[in-house]
Amino acid sequence: MSKFRPTRRGVLKAVAAVTAALAVSGGTLIATAPAASAVEDAAGLHIVESNDGDPRMKYYRFDTPEIGWDPAVNVLLPDGYDPGRRYPVLYLFHGGGSDQNFMAWDRMGIRQMSAGKDIIIVMPDGGPAGWYSNPVSSNVGPRNWENFHINQLVPWVDANFPTYAEADGRAVAGFSMGGFGALKYMATHPDLFASVSSHSGPADLRHDFGAVGHWANVSSAAVELGGGTVFGVPWDEAKVSRDNPAENIESFRGKRIFLSAGTGPFRDAAKAIPDANEVEVLPNQRAFRARLDQAGIPHEGREHGAGHEVDPKNFTDDLNGIIDWLRKAS
Repeated sequence: MSKFRPTRRGVLKAVAAVTAALAVSGGTLIATAPAASAVEDAAGLHIVESNDGDPRMKYYRFDTPEIGWDPAVNVLLPDGYDPGRRYPVLYLFHGGGSDQNFMAWDRMGIRQMSAGKDIIIVMPDGGPAGWYSNPVSSNVGPRNWENFHINQLVPWVDANFPTYAEADGRAVAGFSMGGFGALKYMATHPDLFASVSSHSGPADLRHDFGAVGHWANVSSAAVELGGGTVFGVPWDEAKVSRDNPAENIESFRGKRIFLSAGTGPFRDAAKAIPDANEVEVLPNQRAFRARLDQAGIPHEGREHGAGHEVDPKNFTDDLNGIIDWLRKAS
């Protein structure tokens, strides 16, 4: 069987074709049966659906004016959770795809990877192509994912779970689009988080003639915003610069930074499926790491032999590093 390694030039030519890849996937909710919530509404969020039957994984769906539908959130509690103690929190973001992709981390085994670890893990909806941003335009109602996550979800979690409501008690991490989201939230809200991790997530919207920024616009227009765009056409340059991690390097100073990307050309080597995503992500992350080096900002950069995916060892090491860095449960 012949092998094909996509080139970066090929990726740039194919930016307009990424929509189909982002639009696929799906999942089944942990629980969708309406239930009276035992958790009070807070921060402008109204619970319309919940399930707390699982001893560790709690499920909530919210009505919020920031999103034109009811986004969901999974909250994974530690083994032996004690509401009388206080815990650090990891906000963990999914990649592009279905609106049920907040389930992705559960499918990847987050329960097993976090077993015995004293940390609360919050896994929210981020939209099929929301890019963890407030878009420049939307033709399908509000899709203000940053407002939902930062202004509503973080205060709601702190109001309803025994957390440390300070930066040294919070980390943010994600995969792919969610990895960008984690870096973007650290860039724009460094006062909220002490640690940031990106697993196969790009760090620079302008790298390679704006490949990621154009990708974000095309995908959001097709599957998120009904023809609207995250960054505008032509670009809203001030918004791009504000949301771009690579243009906000000083926000990362004094933070724990973990970056992981794949060097392999295939998502599935046995099937020889070309992995165009990592062809852009890998050099994008390398360029960001070089900027951090130039600024004298310590970070950990890892590369693995697979394609656009979460490397289990890197993620496990990252989770342990997050827990070591944040305030300890007490």
